[in-house]
Amino acid sequence: MSDPEHDHDTVLAANQRFYDAFEAGDLDAMSDLWSHGPGTACTHPGWGTLQGWGAISSSWFAIFQGPAPAQFILTNPQAHVSGDVAWVTVDENLIGIHSAQTVAAVNIFERQGGGWKMVCHHGSPVADRDTPDG
Repeated sequence: MSDPEHDHDTVLAANQRFYDAFEAGDLDAMSDLWSHGPGTACTHPGWGTLQGWGAISSSWFAIFQGPAPAQFILTNPQAHVSGDVAWVTVDENLIGIHSAQTVAAVNIFERQGGGWKMVCHHGSPVADRDTPDG
C-alpha cells in the first residue's frame, strides 16, 4: 500500500528533476524521467501536441540547441496523487537573456517500475495582466 505523503513528496521530486533536466539541457536526464510508452504527450507553449517519445525527445533536442539555457523560478506547485497517476500544476517563471515569461504548466506522472515517469507535459503562456485581454 502506498503512503500518500511519500507519494506527494516523490511526485514533487520527479517534477523538480524535469525542470533540472530542462535547465541543464540534459537529454539523457529528460529521457530517464519520461515514459517511453506510446501514450506520452507534450504540448510546449505555442506548439501543437506531440505524441510518443520519439517526437517528444526530438522536440527537447531542438529546444536544447537554442541560443540560451532556460532558467525557471517555479511558483505555486501543487501535487495531487490518485493511485498510480499524479499531476502537478505549477507556474513556470522563465528568466531569459532578453525577457521573462510565465507559463502555466500541468505535468502528469504515472507510477512505473516503482518510480514516477512523466507521461504528459502541457505548458500554456499566461497573458500579461496589463493588457486589455488579461
